Order: sequence, then C-alpha cells, then structure tokens
Amino acid sequence: MNKGIYDLIRDILPEERILENEPMNIHTTFRTGGKAALFLMPETKEELSGLIKALGKSGEDYFVMGNGSNLLVSDRGYDGVIIQITERFSDIEVSGSGISAGAGALLSRIADAAMNASLTGFEFASGIPGTAGGAMVMNAGAYGGEMKDVVKDVELLIDGEPRTFSNEEMDFSYRRSIVKDKGYVVLRVNFSLQEGEKSAVLTEMKELARKRREKQPLEYPSAGSTFKRPEGNFAGKLIMEAGLRGFAIGGASVSEKHCGFVVNKGGATSGDVYKVIKEVQKKVLEHSGIMLEPEVLMIGEF
Repeated sequence: MNKGIYDLIRDILPEERILENEPMNIHTTFRTGGKAALFLMPETKEELSGLIKALGKSGEDYFVMGNGSNLLVSDRGYDGVIIQITERFSDIEVSGSGISAGAGALLSRIADAAMNASLTGFEFASGIPGTAGGAMVMNAGAYGGEMKDVVKDVELLIDGEPRTFSNEEMDFSYRRSIVKDKGYVVLRVNFSLQEGEKSAVLTEMKELARKRREKQPLEYPSAGSTFKRPEGNFAGKLIMEAGLRGFAIGGASVSEKHCGFVVNKGGATSGDVYKVIKEVQKKVLEHSGIMLEPEVLMIGEF
C-alpha cells in the first residue's frame, strides 16, 4: 500500500475512524477473512465523497462494503482500503407511499418501516441480510421480488460527485446493476411502494420468515445463497443432484438443509469456503453441463 495514502485520509477522517490491519472476520456474515490494511468508517456524505476522490487520485485499491452479508474476504486479507457504510448512513424516511433510505439502512428495517406505514411491495426483502446500498449492487431479490420492482431512483457517488439515477438508468438485471458494473458508490435509495393493509403486510412478512426458518440454514454463518440461479433451473437442485449435499472441506460445508448455501459449520476459513465453491462448480458442471456462477463477492487473493 502507498504509505502516502495515510496522510490523505487523515485530512478527511479522525484517527478513531481509521483502523489499521482490521480483521475482516468480524465484519462479514461468513465470519471468515484476513485483515484489511486500512478500514475506514465515514459518517457523512462529505467525508465519503472526500475519501472516494482522494483514493481515486492516489490510484489505491479500495472496496466499499455494507454489513458484509455477501462478501468473502481472502484469508490473506486485503492490501488496500475498505470503506464501510452501515449505521452512519442508515436513516429511513417515509413520505406518502415512498420510502427514502440511506445506503447503510438494513433491508429488514426498511421492511419494518414500510409495514408500520401500511405500505406493501417490500415484504420480499424483509429477510434479506443486507443493506440498501448492497441491494443496489446486486439487485437483491427473494421470493419472486427484486429491487428493480420497488426502486424509484438511487443517489450514487461517481468519482466522488453525487448524481441521481432513475430505475431505468440503474440497468437492473438478475443479480447485477450499473453499480456493480461501474464500481459506483450508493449514497441513498428512494423506493416507490403501494398503500396496503398493515395486518396483511405483517402476515406476509411472518409467512416469509417462517419459510426461511424452515428451508434455509440460518443457524450457521453464511452469505445467503452462494450461487446465482441458472436460467431455467435452481442451483440447490443441481448441487443436490450432483451428490454434494453436506460436502465439506475444513469447516465449510454445502448445507444439508438447503444445498444452495455454503455455510461455516465452525472454524472455517475463507479458503475452505472458496475450495467448496470451486469443487461444487466442478462437480455440477461434470454432472449437468451447467457452470454455476457465485453470487458471493470475493476480494483479495485466493
């Protein structure tokens, strides 16, 4: 890492929000990963913008993360800068049938705000363990719903300057968006929902929560669905048919409860998770001719 970057960052953030050699296993839902050379915690749009501009000019590698729910960090760590956007950018405002949320707002909290305001359309996202910003990167979805169905517009940082993109300009498709393609940074998301009955919205959220408890291995650390859904098929079904239910390397395992999940059953390293992912890809390709594509974002050297 370019040591000169420290001086640039110290002009933008106070020392207590600049962490050196920060262990990433405490910041990811896999509970694995080595250390980030620098881990930064901006609290304002001005600080975040300043960091993006400074890092862009320096040429230093950086990665912007939310709550680490779809992230696998190498055991060797990340020899660059990680910027975390979570509770410091997590305000939620309801106006009529619209909800405006900071990039760090958890989807579960946005769903609760919608329910309390008798707004429907966001129920599908109530159990997705991510933030509004992360959901824009991946066009997160579940149970037949996707972010592209409910997003009105998104405020992005492009080279440190804010610009609002409409739903159409976000270019959403299955598990991707212009944010993922271009590496833009999400600041704020405005959602457009519909008026509904609070009791009906709550009932739907409870039903989806029940389905998740029954079908997903929520008792183990994971990043949710590990693989993207192949067109016309299901990753979990293909993995099961390839005889990989419960397949394990070290502490990482294909879930016996839902084969579409790779879980940390205890003491797993990122290397274990990575090896399981690669072996699953290999065996499923051999069995079905379909190459599964990971949904999990991986950073660092594997």
